[in-house]
Amino acid sequence: MSVGQLDHWVASLLIPLAIWVLINGVDDLIIDFAAVAAWLTTRRKPPPTEEELDGVPQKRMAIFVALWHEHRVIQKMLDNNVQRLRYPRYDFFVGAYPNDAPTLAAIKEAMKRYPQVHLSVCPHDGPTSKADCLNWIYQRMLLYEEEHDVRFDMILTHDAEDLIDPDALRWINYHAQTHDMVQIPVLALPTPLREISHGVYCDEFAEYQFKDMLARQWMGGFIPSNGVGTGFSRRALEMLAERNSNRIFEPACLTEDYENGFRIHAMGLPQRFIPIHFRFGRPIATREYFPRQFSTAVRQRSRWVLGITLQSWEHHGLAESLRYIYWFWRDRKGVVGNLVTPLTNLVYMYGVVTLAIATSTRQPWGLAREASDFSSFVATGLGIQGLHVSFRIWCSWRIYGLRFACGVPLRVVAGNWINCFATCRAIWTYANARLRGRPLRWVKTEHAYPSRSALLPDRKRLGEILAGSGWITQLQLEEALASQPPGRRLGEHLVELGLISDQDLYAALALQNRLELGKPEPDLVSPDITRALPASVARKWRVLPFRVAAGEIYLAGAELPDEAMQDDIRRFCSLEIRFRLVTPHEFEELATEYLVVKDEAAATEY
Repeated sequence: MSVGQLDHWVASLLIPLAIWVLINGVDDLIIDFAAVAAWLTTRRKPPPTEEELDGVPQKRMAIFVALWHEHRVIQKMLDNNVQRLRYPRYDFFVGAYPNDAPTLAAIKEAMKRYPQVHLSVCPHDGPTSKADCLNWIYQRMLLYEEEHDVRFDMILTHDAEDLIDPDALRWINYHAQTHDMVQIPVLALPTPLREISHGVYCDEFAEYQFKDMLARQWMGGFIPSNGVGTGFSRRALEMLAERNSNRIFEPACLTEDYENGFRIHAMGLPQRFIPIHFRFGRPIATREYFPRQFSTAVRQRSRWVLGITLQSWEHHGLAESLRYIYWFWRDRKGVVGNLVTPLTNLVYMYGVVTLAIATSTRQPWGLAREASDFSSFVATGLGIQGLHVSFRIWCSWRIYGLRFACGVPLRVVAGNWINCFATCRAIWTYANARLRGRPLRWVKTEHAYPSRSALLPDRKRLGEILAGSGWITQLQLEEALASQPPGRRLGEHLVELGLISDQDLYAALALQNRLELGKPEPDLVSPDITRALPASVARKWRVLPFRVAAGEIYLAGAELPDEAMQDDIRRFCSLEIRFRLVTPHEFEELATEYLVVKDEAAATEY
C-alpha cells in the first residue's frame, strides 16, 4: 500500500470518527456548562461551619463493609477509621463468607479490640456478589437491633480499602436531615507519577467529583452512588426492601451502587452530593488506592462496564429508559466510545507523524489534502476535546497540584486504552455468561490499604501533642525549638534537656502515629515467632517479631516504621505487618531475652 493510498484510507476513517468526537464533545460541553452554573450557584451559599455541623441531631449510623479475601487490609481499615472518626454514634457491620477463613479470623481479631465492630457471616459460600453480601449484612444489623433494642437511622457503605475522612460522618449527618441519600466525594490517594494507571483514576475521579456529579445534581438527574461514602436513610432502604422483595441491593447486579442511586431518585426521594470542600488543608472526601497496574485496572473497569452499560439495559423498561434517556445515554455511551477512542488516538498519531515527515522533506501533507473537505469539522471536534482536557487538568490541579496535573494529556491516552480493553473484556464476559446461562460473578480486584504516611496527613506535630497533653509547657516547647541543633530530632532534644523522659516521648509518639505502646506481655510472645526474621535484620531495624494472628505478624520496635523498614522486612515475611512501639530500654530487654538466644542458637548450628 502506497503512502497516498494509506492517507486516503485514514482520511475515510476520519469522517465517522470526527462525527463521534463532535457528538461526544457537544455532550461533554453540556455538562461543562452545567458544572460552571452549579459552581456559581453553590458559591452563593457557604458550606456549613463547624458549629452548624455539630448543631444538628446526631443520627445513629451503621457502616456496611462487604468482604471477599480481604484479610490483608480489613484490620488496618478498621484500626485507622475507628481511631480517626470524629463522630460517636456509629457501628461497623462487616460481612464475610464461611469459606473465607482468613478474613473471618481478621474480623474476629478486630472485634476483640473494638466493641463497635460486628461480624456478619453469609449463610452460603462465596463469592456471590457484593450486593448479596450487603443484603445479609443488613439482616445482621436487624438482628443486632432486636438484641440491643436500638435503631440505626442511616446506613453507609464502604470498602475494605477506604480511608474515611475523620469528619465524613458529620457532613453526611448534616445533609441527612433533609435528604434520603447523601454522597460524600471519593478521591484517589496520590501515587508517584510513574504509576500511570493509578494516575488515570486520580484524574477521572477528580473531574467526576468536581464537575459531573455537580452537573447531574444541578440538572435534576439521578445521583449514582459511588459505592463508598454513601449514606442511605432508613426510610429509603425500607422502601427499597418493600418494592424489591427485601432485596435492598440487587444481588444479580455488579454495580448495585449505581442501581440504588437510580432507584432512590425514581422513588422521588431527595438525593444530595456534597461538593468538594477543603478543610484543615485537605478535601473532605473518602480516599483510597485504586488498581495500580494496567491489568487490574482493566479488570475493575470491566465490572463497571458490565453493570452500568450492559446489565442496566436488562433492569429498566422502556418507560424508565425514556424518562432518563439523557442520563442513560451519558452512562452507556462508553460501550461505543471506549472502543472508538483508541482508534482516534492512532489516527491522530498518524497525522502527527506524517505532518512531521512532510515538513522535514518539504513535501505536501497528503492527509490534509485528502481531508480538506471536512477539515473544519475535525478542527471543531479537536477544539472541544481540548477544552474538555483543560477542565480535567484544572480538576486534577486542585487536588494533586500543578506538577501532577501536567501529566493529564498523557494519562488521557492511557485511560482510553484501559477503557478499551475493559470494554472488550466486559462484552466477552457478558456474552459468554448469557450464552451459557450462567450468572455474572463478583469481579474481585486486589486491594491495598494506604501506608502510615498516607493515613496520617492531618496528624499533629510531636510538639503540639507534648504541649497539649501537659508534658511540657508552650514556653518550654518554643525554647526547645529555638535551641534544637540541626539534624537532631525534637524528641531526643527534649529528653537531653531533661524536660521529658523516654517513656513520655514514646507515649507521645504512639499517640501521634496511633500505635500500640509498651512491651508485650510474656504470654503474647511466641519464641518460635521471634525467629521469623534473621537476627541481623531484627538488630538493624531494632524490631522483634513476637506474634502471628489473623494473617498479620506483630513487631515490637523502638523506631517508627517507615517504608524502607517495611520493604526490607517483607523480603523475609509475606504477612501484613502490625507494629507496636516500645522504648529503647524495653527493646533491649526483649533483645537480651530473645535475640541473644537466637544468636546463640545460630552459633550452635554453625
